[in-house]
Amino acid sequence: MAQTDVLLTKEPAPQTVPPCELPCKVSEVARNTGAYTSSGLATAGFRTAKYLLEEWFQNCHARYHQAFADRDQSELQRHESQQLAAETQALAQRTQQDSTRRVGERLQDTHGWKSELQREVEALAAETNLLLAQKQRLESALDATEVPFSIATDNLQCRERRQHPNLVRDHVETELLKEAELIRNIQELLKRTIMQAVSQIRLNREHKETCEMDWSDKVEAYNIDETCGRLHTQSTEVQSHPHSTSFQESASTPETWAKFTQDNLCRAQRERLASANLRVLVDCILRDTSEDLRLQCDAVNLAFGRRCEELEDARHKLQHHLHETLREVTDQEHNVAALKQAIKDKEAPLRVAQTRLYLRSHRPNMELCRDAGQFRLVSEVEELNMSLAALREKLLEAEQSLRNLEDTRMSLEKDIASMTNSLFIDRQKCMVHRTRYPTILQLAGYQ
Repeated sequence: MAQTDVLLTKEPAPQTVPPCELPCKVSEVARNTGAYTSSGLATAGFRTAKYLLEEWFQNCHARYHQAFADRDQSELQRHESQQLAAETQALAQRTQQDSTRRVGERLQDTHGWKSELQREVEALAAETNLLLAQKQRLESALDATEVPFSIATDNLQCRERRQHPNLVRDHVETELLKEAELIRNIQELLKRTIMQAVSQIRLNREHKETCEMDWSDKVEAYNIDETCGRLHTQSTEVQSHPHSTSFQESASTPETWAKFTQDNLCRAQRERLASANLRVLVDCILRDTSEDLRLQCDAVNLAFGRRCEELEDARHKLQHHLHETLREVTDQEHNVAALKQAIKDKEAPLRVAQTRLYLRSHRPNMELCRDAGQFRLVSEVEELNMSLAALREKLLEAEQSLRNLEDTRMSLEKDIASMTNSLFIDRQKCMVHRTRYPTILQLAGYQ
């Protein structure tokens, strides 16, 4: 119908008559009068209701062409429909074959990941059992550290009963404090390691459960894909599911699907490696802590022996130092007296120089001159003031030194008085108690 316009060979009749072609005599009666004409109507400037002959021919030619065009279009559509049916049949077969092949490839991928997950689950279970055994060793070693800690604290408390001024932080006390601090640090380390082992065991189990869930999902997906791979056009269990083609919002892509399992495996392997490293670390910690405790115990015992020898010789040395201190006190007292006399000797020259300056300040008029004598008197006063300041500072230092010597003398006398009590505490109290120290096997968690 849209192509009928091109078959018209003549221009269509005008819809109106131009004003210039109207008849000049308006009183003349129209010729096309009759039963079915527009006689009696006001038709001036308009055409009649009848078609022209040219219009009739144009309409017939349009109908001929429309019939020919419709038949040609129908034949073309029939040919295209047959061709489309054949192509879609072949396409459906190819698509189904390709889908079956893709499902088969998916089955292989799923089976591979499923096997990897199963191996990882078994490896995680074995690793967790090994870590549980190491955790038990840590707990035994932690219990074994209570005896050394009680020995160290008891030694420190006994040595607190030493008399002043011999209550000093000597090498023995330093080693005892180091031993107590070492035991506390080892206990904290063992507790942290136990907590770390517990946390690692929990992580191992969580990742094992994650891998098991992933493995279970893949087993179910494998069974579904295996069923889908066996379906064909003659299968009786196929049904129409028109809405199954829409993707679910939570559906994953092949990349995210593979990455999900790969991430699970990587995290599980990472935790398994961390668990193995933690077991090695536990072995190193237990070995090092037990050796450190025994070495520190030997160091404390050696310090006690040396300290007792030092105390035996200390009284003689203290008496010698006391004698030297008393002699130095006497010398320093003489030094203080000499400094005071030197200060007193500088006061008279200072008064003379100040008096000269005062008298010269009363010279009249132009005689009040800044001559060489004036400058020398000013510098003399400054030099004397500086000398006095230096002497007073040195006097303060000498007096402080004298006070320090007196304090030292009193300290030496108190130290000599407390030597016997210190020897009794170290030999009879502390060293006897240290004979109950645990063995290295107990400290390593084996007993």
